Amino acid sequence: MEPRKLSQEEFPSALLEIPNPPKNLWIIGNLPSKKENCVYLCVVGSRKSSIYGRDVCKKLINALASFPVIIVSGFALGIDTIAHQSAIEAGLRTIVFPGSGLSEKALYPKINNNLIKKVLDAGGCFLSEFSPDFQATPWSFPMRNRLMAGISKATLVIEAGEKSGTLITAKMALEYNKDLLAVPGSIFAPNSLGANYLIHQGAVPITTEKDLIEALGFEAKDTQIQKEKELQNLSSKEIQILEILNTPLSKENLIHLAEIPIIEANILLSVMEIKGLIKEEMGEIRKA
Repeated sequence: MEPRKLSQEEFPSALLEIPNPPKNLWIIGNLPSKKENCVYLCVVGSRKSSIYGRDVCKKLINALASFPVIIVSGFALGIDTIAHQSAIEAGLRTIVFPGSGLSEKALYPKINNNLIKKVLDAGGCFLSEFSPDFQATPWSFPMRNRLMAGISKATLVIEAGEKSGTLITAKMALEYNKDLLAVPGSIFAPNSLGANYLIHQGAVPITTEKDLIEALGFEAKDTQIQKEKELQNLSSKEIQILEILNTPLSKENLIHLAEIPIIEANILLSVMEIKGLIKEEMGEIRKA
């Protein structure tokens, strides 16, 4: 799909209100209608994300599945990519702000090309103030960060190093009088130093799905109704496995605690993995 230049009338209203609004905007895909009452959430974090960061990102975005939320991020490797993917899996639209132009030869990073069609098929879009053939540069990423923060009601930081570029987006969100949210992490993890610092400076700590839902102005009770509906479609043994997996376990320990014959358990776990209920990483099974 060829990039199209938006008219000024088509610009998202929020981007016209920031101190340095874009003069031009190019798009691939479709912007949400201005008549829609959607909340835009910018999700950013470390390019070198940990399993913890990736799991948190998926879990929080999945909790927004029943709400009118649009996920905004920057197409970088790590948390940005996970945010876009998680939005699509949750049935949410996502807006991508790359640090490059939108032509096929310029769009960066190339390793994410397989994500382009998925974003568009899910009703999302790519936006850039750079001309279509503009190649990404070190200074173009901070420029696009202001658009991500500017279009969004809130910015959620999931993992950020002490000198992470993610902190630029956080700073801009505060300057634009937007809500700043951050996920706390281990004091021993370099990837958590930035997020923990933001919380220390006053960012809203997000420790549960309920925290995020309420920070965006929704009623958290709606998620419980959604979870109950999902549980109604699971077998008693699937529910039993999920209840046991409050913490990740090895397959051997899980089968032992579930008291299910090994052959039956292997079939059950395979089916649950196909359904996206569980996943196995580094020798442990955990809830997806």
